Amino acid sequence: MNKTIALLTDFGLSDSYVGVMKGVMLSICPSARLIDLTHAIQPQNIRQAAYVLLTAYRYFSPDTVFLIVVDPGVGTPREPIAVQTHHGIYVAPDNGVLSYVLAHLEIERAVMLHNPDYHLPGISHTFHGRDIFSPAAAHLANGTPITELGPPINNLITLNTPVLAITSPRHICGEVLHIDHFGNIITSIGFLAWTTPDTLELTPQFGQNHPTLPAFRANDWHIIVGSQQLKGIRRSYGAVPPGTLAALVGSSGQLEIGVNQGSAAQALGVTLGDPVALNRE
Repeated sequence: MNKTIALLTDFGLSDSYVGVMKGVMLSICPSARLIDLTHAIQPQNIRQAAYVLLTAYRYFSPDTVFLIVVDPGVGTPREPIAVQTHHGIYVAPDNGVLSYVLAHLEIERAVMLHNPDYHLPGISHTFHGRDIFSPAAAHLANGTPITELGPPINNLITLNTPVLAITSPRHICGEVLHIDHFGNIITSIGFLAWTTPDTLELTPQFGQNHPTLPAFRANDWHIIVGSQQLKGIRRSYGAVPPGTLAALVGSSGQLEIGVNQGSAAQALGVTLGDPVALNRE
């Protein structure tokens, strides 16, 4: 049995919160392998956590337990949940943080973490990551059936779908979805894949009822973000000189705006949710 638990939180590493959660899990499942996806999610940024989880889950074994604690509603009536899919079990607050990944997976079971047998005694109103979520993840890694943890839940909270609209074969609209540690601007326009050295294919990852878009030449598009217009989509940051802005396909298959050896977010002054447009010649 794979006993991998992958952790994603907004706790940072300057406090003991992450270490305490790991201590709880290892006391219940000593053979667990704990992997830190990141603990640097911006505080309370559910949407950022949802995106980071989406880009990461497929690189783990299908029987991994994912523990996501980005929980601005801790202590409120929001439900703690566990969701079993064909690619992982997800333990998280029911606040939409699983929205993006569950749009790509089939839900087999979803339960509320109500069974006190799988909690720590004396639950805190401010640290469910320690008292509810970590014990649940550890028991699941030990092989406890998800149905033991509590009653089913049918309607999960979802976030608004990121903007992606293909209004014509010559015009695509998206938004800034994420800004990474390097200042790269990651957009909602994807999944993009290179079919030849200069041709791309778009398989929309967000939104619905998109028209079919034939493969297109990367250099035929103008990318508009902030006050900047860029010509063409590059294969890598190094395709342009240092300090130069470029549009490219990032490792997650999303359209990115980056600066070779610099920060695109700083150069352009954009924020999450700002519009991005592609116009074809």
